Amino acid sequence: MSASLLDQAPAKVAPARFRPLDLLPHAVLVLGVLLLGFPLYMVFIGATWDAGTIARGNLPLTPGPLLLDNLAHAWTGTGGERVMHTPVRVMMWNSLVMALAIAVGKIAISIISAYAIAFFRFPLRMVFFWMIFITLMLPVEVRIVPTYEVVAGFGMVDSYAGLTIPLIASATATLLFRQFFLTVPDELVEAAKIDGAGPLRFFLDVLLPLSRTNIAALFVILFIYGWNQYLWPLLVTSSGDMDTVVIGVTKMIGTGEAATDWNIIMAATLLALLPPVAVVALMQRWLVKGLVDSEK
Repeated sequence: MSASLLDQAPAKVAPARFRPLDLLPHAVLVLGVLLLGFPLYMVFIGATWDAGTIARGNLPLTPGPLLLDNLAHAWTGTGGERVMHTPVRVMMWNSLVMALAIAVGKIAISIISAYAIAFFRFPLRMVFFWMIFITLMLPVEVRIVPTYEVVAGFGMVDSYAGLTIPLIASATATLLFRQFFLTVPDELVEAAKIDGAGPLRFFLDVLLPLSRTNIAALFVILFIYGWNQYLWPLLVTSSGDMDTVVIGVTKMIGTGEAATDWNIIMAATLLALLPPVAVVALMQRWLVKGLVDSEK
């Protein structure tokens, strides 16, 4: 008996041989990280030195002693050699309001419209869906002139409403939520009806909990989309107090003979990176799960 058992023991698997070609994907990844990370590292280095060191082209590759001073000057809008700029704290607040309003507004409108299209039967339902879907071919840059005319007509120039309302609707998010809602089993809908759940209760108690990973993933994407907006805030705002951080950092760069406080600009850039990096870092697990998780 023991001999037969030994005879049936599985043979040892030989270890896989190392092939130099296996290193190619890792080398490509490392190269990509270096190409993307080195400019950010130089921004950090520039934020630790004075403007003279940067202007003379003597910027070393090691950090300097002025990081906290430069961050404080950028945060308060003081300490530069050129005309005083809007404090970064004001610009970051404007960007934060814009990014949050766009992300939350897009998700709220999109999930409600997708719910109506997926679960309700009414005349011209698919016509309305395709009308929403076609707007994917009309980005802000294409309709920016008539959009500005409408915003100016309502007196929303230089306001948070003007910054956010024209960018709130999202055909992409509506399409994603609709496709997810179509995967909800009919048995779940019938069970909710048997339990006496109306449309609103079914939406709040069933669909919203099921959609939390999708909502989290879209929030990260839409927050970064709103934070990085450049063309629309540039057009709809003229007051320095309404500048977003992307616009403000651009305005801090001198033109012609004007001096440029590169150290403060670098410090402002570091501050501008913090909110989107924090959102991605804190919600990374939800972002990945919402994009790749197939268990609905």
